[in-house]
Amino acid sequence: MSRIGVYLAHPHPGSFNHALYGAVVDELRGRGCEVRAHDLYADGFAPLLTAEETGTVAAAGATADAQLALHRAEVANLDALVLIHPNWWGMPPAILTGWVQRVLAPGVAYKLGTADGEPAGLLRAGRALVLNTSDTPEDREREEFGDPLERIWAACVLPYVGVTDIRRTVFRTVTDSPAAQRAGWLRQAREQAAALLS
Repeated sequence: MSRIGVYLAHPHPGSFNHALYGAVVDELRGRGCEVRAHDLYADGFAPLLTAEETGTVAAAGATADAQLALHRAEVANLDALVLIHPNWWGMPPAILTGWVQRVLAPGVAYKLGTADGEPAGLLRAGRALVLNTSDTPEDREREEFGDPLERIWAACVLPYVGVTDIRRTVFRTVTDSPAAQRAGWLRQAREQAAALLS
């Protein structure tokens, strides 16, 4: 049975991000997966990296924070990750950035194997699906901004922790999208979630 973590970072329960999250979780559970689903805002995940978490104890992944310990234990044993969030200023929401910094910690998600800073990824999850929403047209995102979320996930974060198969889809533009288009996007999200299993 595949074990997949699905992480949502959006504060509004009625958002299209929440609809994507619900569709992905439903699809994966319907296919017999063990899904660890986390709405980070609803869970009250604390995103602030503490001074103690950057010390030597943190290098072993140890923490007295029960919620953080749960997330670290779960992420270490996943077969795949799904990350769902909007594009805010070319970045994930702060709560997801904090999740990355606190959960994907040394000794949990990677270790520095050489003096030049090259990491060895520790996660067993070889695949990740990133679903983003945006109100920026694709041409402008690419030409004016250089698609910073692609750099964040596919160049900086996920390869660092050992994820080699990184899939990403951007649904745009969301604010003015009609219901029929949103329904099509939800079907697409289900198909992409299912494809993580093959």
